[in-house]
Amino acid sequence: MAFAAAEAQEAEGIEKAPATLRRGIETALHDETVAVYWVLVVDDDQPVGTISALREWSNWNAGYYWWIQSMYIVPEYRGKGLALQLLDTVGDEARRRGGLELRLCVHEGNVRAMKTYDAAGFSESKYKVMSRAL
Repeated sequence: MAFAAAEAQEAEGIEKAPATLRRGIETALHDETVAVYWVLVVDDDQPVGTISALREWSNWNAGYYWWIQSMYIVPEYRGKGLALQLLDTVGDEARRRGGLELRLCVHEGNVRAMKTYDAAGFSESKYKVMSRAL
């Protein structure tokens, strides 16, 4: 839960209510159709990062796009190739399950993350993400 709170703060400068974070994470952990989570631990079994992905069905291609929904690495472990390791882990699982490609959204001000995604082989999409509040 702490990783999700830190990610929200860093990515968008917002604080999320702990109860909301707990409900969101627990829902996904109990229902793989919501999201799949991986936790990165170092040699001393200390968690230092996490990534989650969700699947989106493509009726055009009869397969799933795998979307990186969240990724966080504690600051002192950044710049060590761990983000690439997490992305490769999701990519391997997506391939194993017949996924079509990995996709993600990144906040326009998160330059460091964009550099990481570029290094991992991501490129800009022809699609622009739009949203509407409900």
